[in-house]
Amino acid sequence: MPLCHHGDVSALQEEGRVVAVSRDGEHRFSKPVVEEITLVEGWGIEGDAHAGTTVQHRSRVARDPSQPNLRQVHLLHAEVFDEVAVDGYTVGPGQMGENVTTHGVDLLGLPAGTLLHLGDHACVRVTGLRNPCRQIDDFEPGLLRRVVGRTEDGAVERKGGVMGVVVTGGVVRGGDPVRVELPEGEQRALEPV
Repeated sequence: MPLCHHGDVSALQEEGRVVAVSRDGEHRFSKPVVEEITLVEGWGIEGDAHAGTTVQHRSRVARDPSQPNLRQVHLLHAEVFDEVAVDGYTVGPGQMGENVTTHGVDLLGLPAGTLLHLGDHACVRVTGLRNPCRQIDDFEPGLLRRVVGRTEDGAVERKGGVMGVVVTGGVVRGGDPVRVELPEGEQRALEPV
């Protein structure tokens, strides 16, 4: 399992920026935007309902509450807001349940195990794709089909962002840089978690 780069983080290529950060202590679909969030190593986001070492998403808790929490942090690329706006949907940061809204990072194209350095200290290891569910249609009817579709070869395409676990804690704010550290060795495509 990769560890965060402990050398000069500024030496990593800056890929993009944090647009906004969000958290909610309750299990609701959307999360309010806040000034800053505190990531806690191995736990998630301080004060967020999905923080913990074991699964916190209700459907997963019902199946097996002892599963490790691979979904401590939800990151979503702001570019998807422009994509869905073409069809008349107005979506902004935190409204699709993400904790960190980014811009300029191809989150969906990252391999599993990628380390995302957020701000000066925080680091998140990408565990997989968010698997969007019907709650998206409760938020905006018809939006689910815009964030889950099929590629030309028939494969399922998920555009609901990525999930990760906190490797190194720290404070993250809107405007912070995002630096990408790809895993060494063979790279695996992201799968839903």
